[in-house]
Amino acid sequence: MTADRIARARAAGEGLVRRTPVLSSRSLSERCGGRVALKAESLQRTGSFKLRGALAKLAALGDECRAGVVAGSAGNHAQAVAYAARARGVPCEVFMPADASVAKTEAARALGAEVRVAEGNVDECVAAAMARAREGGLCFVHPFDDPDVVAGQATLGLELLEDVPDLARVVVPVGGGGLAAGIAIAVKAERPEVEVVGVQVQDRALTIADGIAVKRPADLVAQQVDGMSVVGEDAVARAMVLLLERAKLVVEGAGAVAVAALLDGAVAPAPDGTTVAVLSGGNVDAGLLAAVARRHETEAGRRLVALTRISDRPGSLAALLAQVAATGANLVEVSHVREGLDLHVRETAVELVLETRGREHAEEIRRALRAAGYELSAVT
Repeated sequence: MTADRIARARAAGEGLVRRTPVLSSRSLSERCGGRVALKAESLQRTGSFKLRGALAKLAALGDECRAGVVAGSAGNHAQAVAYAARARGVPCEVFMPADASVAKTEAARALGAEVRVAEGNVDECVAAAMARAREGGLCFVHPFDDPDVVAGQATLGLELLEDVPDLARVVVPVGGGGLAAGIAIAVKAERPEVEVVGVQVQDRALTIADGIAVKRPADLVAQQVDGMSVVGEDAVARAMVLLLERAKLVVEGAGAVAVAALLDGAVAPAPDGTTVAVLSGGNVDAGLLAAVARRHETEAGRRLVALTRISDRPGSLAALLAQVAATGANLVEVSHVREGLDLHVRETAVELVLETRGREHAEEIRRALRAAGYELSAVT
């Protein structure tokens, strides 16, 4: 991996790769106890850093890829290869898991890729793409274990060197590891004292961070980074919500793991200088984002779910809802539950979903309903 190779990769992305912003984050800095900034690669074209590597690889292939290119991916790499192939005017096929994000699958199709569904995870998709390349005389574009792809991802490291004069530590999501390795190579070539720390998710088989759900990173990663850390699903979900609420950024699970590691204490900010958390992607299904936000509202006490019993007679539900209204809560949903509970023949259970002003207000609502004679169970 030479400086010339990285320079060629940068040239391949001219006019196509966005120079994504580095954003300061006061709230994150205060929570973590150090100066923290965000490299918003989630704002990159196709929604992730993957475009850098895809463009670099196709430029390196040149006329070899005229028959077409093929890739295996959970989504971000597929979109990037499709975009790069369209820019070069060559056919593109991508193999994606059956449970891949609908948004990512449709985006790859919209960019002109022929999407093929493969059984299994990302690793099986990569294997299927390699087999297709051999059979069809197509050029295979690996998502991370390729020097030209890594050189493309390394261009993000060059931007960090230019945009963050006091760069001290870089925290990077790791799936296959091409991004972390590329950043480390580019940054350390000029400033070897800067630390690069990779972050993986705990359960890569079932995770909201599907973009980094790879069995194991390439060997190159361990040779380049200064350390590796692991975060759980809850930490990733909290990071996604914080970025949405405080930074006004939509970031997918895989893209939020660096922030999750800082918030969770798995990685500490550098004692001096700026620590940059790389937000590697922003391609998330609206449904998943809504589910993560709803869960956060419940955990923060701003969403109360309560189950109570009322007489199954006219006016009983109205009386309960009048009590709820008196507390100042906002009723989101109400439903009758008549099965699975030990109810009197003239009773019904009612589940209430309420929006509150926070934990204190939620507790006031509980007290008021109990004082009014309503027994609450299954309160969240």
